Amino acid sequence: MKHFFISIFLIAYPFIAPTKEFEIIQGGIVRGDINKKQIAIVFTSDGYYDGYETILDALKKHHAKGSFFFTGNAFRLPEFEPIVKNLIADRHYISVHSDRHLLYNAWEKRDSLLVTRQQFIKDIEDNYTELSKYGISKRDAPFFIPPYEYYNDTISKWSKELGLVLINFTAGTGSNADYTTPDMGVRYRDSETIYNSILQFETKSDYGLNGFMLLIHFGVHPDRTDKLYHKLDDLITELKRRGYHFVDVRDLLRNYPEK
Repeated sequence: MKHFFISIFLIAYPFIAPTKEFEIIQGGIVRGDINKKQIAIVFTSDGYYDGYETILDALKKHHAKGSFFFTGNAFRLPEFEPIVKNLIADRHYISVHSDRHLLYNAWEKRDSLLVTRQQFIKDIEDNYTELSKYGISKRDAPFFIPPYEYYNDTISKWSKELGLVLINFTAGTGSNADYTTPDMGVRYRDSETIYNSILQFETKSDYGLNGFMLLIHFGVHPDRTDKLYHKLDDLITELKRRGYHFVDVRDLLRNYPEK
C-alpha cells in the first residue's frame, strides 16, 4: 500500500490543528509530523496485561507518556480496574480498541467488510461504555486503534461519523510482531530481532522515527516467554540518546507547523 502525505482539514476535531500534514492509509492516521523527533508509543490489549509493571516503570523512569488502547473484554476483567486507575493517575492516554475485538474486514480482501455499520457502532459504543466507568468520555478519548490494527476506508468513514479519529501504528519497524509465538514458525520474531529492526529502521530511513506511533503490546500470550516490553527501558534510553521525545497521541497529532 502506497503511503502518501496530504494536508487535511479535520474541522470536526478542534483538538487537531487544520491544514497540517499526517500520513494517511485507508483514511486512518498512521504517522505524525516527519519533521519532529517525536514518538508516541501505543499499547493495545484484548486482555493480556503481563507487561503492565515493566511498561509503567519504564515510562515513569523516562518521564514519558504512553497511549493505551483496550477492548471492552479487557476493561471488564476485575484485575484491569487497578491497572486503568494507575494509568489515569499517571496521566497516560487511554482509549478504545473494539469492545469484543471483532475483525472488521477480511484479511484476504481488505475491502470486504465482516460487520455491518450497526454492528460496528454497537461494538464501539459498548467499548466506550466500559471506558466511561473510569470517567473518560468519547470526547476525552477520540483517538482509537481498530482491533487487530486492521481496517479499511469504510471503517475510517464510519469512525469519523461517530466523531472519532481512527489511528494506527506506523509500519516499518516490525514492532507489531511482538505478539508472535514460536509455534508460528517463520512468522515468529524474537525480541532481539525486533529491537534491532527498530534501531536499524531509525538509522536507514530518511526521516528516522519522526512522528512514529510505535506499537508494543501491553501483554502477550504465555507461549511467548521472550517479551519485547522488557527491552522498553533500553529502547527509550537509546532513542532519547538519538534525540527523540516521547509524547502521547494527543501531542503527536496536533499543532504541527506549516510545511
